[in-house]
Parts: sequence; C-alpha cells; structure tokens
Amino acid sequence: AHRWLPKGFMGAVPALGLAGDTSGVLGLSRSAEVMKINENTVLQGQRVTLVPYTAAHVPRYHQWMQSEELQRLTASEPLSLQQEFEMQRSWREDADKCTFIVLDTERWAVQACTDNDCMVGDVNLFLTDAEDPTLGEIEIMIAEPGYRGRGFGKEATLMMMSYGVTKLGVTKFEAKIGQENEASICMFKKLRFKEVAVNSVFQEVTLRLDVGDQERRWLLEQTSHVKEKSYVALQLPA
Repeated sequence: AHRWLPKGFMGAVPALGLAGDTSGVLGLSRSAEVMKINENTVLQGQRVTLVPYTAAHVPRYHQWMQSEELQRLTASEPLSLQQEFEMQRSWREDADKCTFIVLDTERWAVQACTDNDCMVGDVNLFLTDAEDPTLGEIEIMIAEPGYRGRGFGKEATLMMMSYGVTKLGVTKFEAKIGQENEASICMFKKLRFKEVAVNSVFQEVTLRLDVGDQERRWLLEQTSHVKEKSYVALQLPA
C-alpha cells in the first residue's frame, strides 16, 4: 500500500501484504528514468495483472483507504479525494518509487471488465538507500478481503520482484511487516526471504532476500508465464 509520507521521506512504517509489505545527482537522474519505465507497462499473470497506477484508479483506491484496518496496517492517514489525486500524480513522478495496481486477471482479461471493477490491491517497490540503488523495499496490499489467502498476493509479489530484477536493476529486496501480520511474514518466508531484524518501536519485522544467480533463475522460472503488454494499446477501442 502507498505510504502517505512527505515526498522524499523514507521512514520505516508497517507494510501490508497478502493477509498481510536517493541517490546522488547522477543516480537520481538514472532512477528517475528507470522508475517511470512502467507508466505504459502491463504485466499479465495467471491470477493477477499489474497495470500502472493512473488517475482513473484513484476513486476506488480512495474508497479502500477509508478502511480503518487498512489505515492501521499501512500506517496511513485518511486523505480527501483531492489529496489522493495529488498523491497519485506525485507517485508517477517520484524517482524512488515504482507502483502497480493489482487486477483480477480472470475478470480483466477474460470477462473484459474495467480496471476499477477488477482492482484488488497494489504492489510497490521503493529505492530506500541513497548509496545503494540495487536495494528495493517491496510492499504488497490485497485490499479486497475476498481475494486474500488465494495466491493473488504471492503472484503479484513475484511479478514485481521479477520486474525489479530485470528492469530496475534491483538485486536485494527487503520487506517491513507488522509483527502481528503473521500471514504476510509467512508468505515472504515462502518466497525465500529471511528475517534479519525486529524493530520494537515500530513493531515490525524486516525480511530480506539477496538475489544471486540461483535466486534469479528461480524467480524467472516462477514468472515465466507472465506476459508484458502495452497499457496504452490495451486502452484503445477495438
């Protein structure tokens, strides 16, 4: 889920997963180009399809974030709809963030429903270390309760990790998850993450995965079914 923090502030807050989450001048220029690379990218998997976060998705997203449960699990403050639109624009421009909206593939690709009718959550990647652009913090939110515990969060996370490795140059992933969020912690451990720290102040666990050759092969195998498409082309009338 999006962390509603001032632009450029990368504080540590809990992440929500399934049942359950700058560089120097030259580096910033590079990451700005990289992080906007997904503005026309669709990644279609078996259960989930990832699409860029656009203004059209904001009303549904705003609806989700009125939930006190989601506010608590994402350490978010409730925003007005106008503030939500402003935040979406900021997310499209920020150099240290990459986000996709998670759609139900069956409803979106087979039943040809609109994005808003298929939205189930979002998945994000943050560049959190000014001195190490290969480190990404990953978050996953399945906002629709009926989609939790069904593998949607797992596939979306794997797809974002694969995208981070192949397109963004990320070789190390971290996930910061609230200690009470046992299902999300369990999911990340199944994805080969290891617990590396516990923050008693924020009541969160940090898990990490370093992507070496073996992990990269495994990750690409797990996402070999994913198809990359053009979002603009898919929005054009037949």
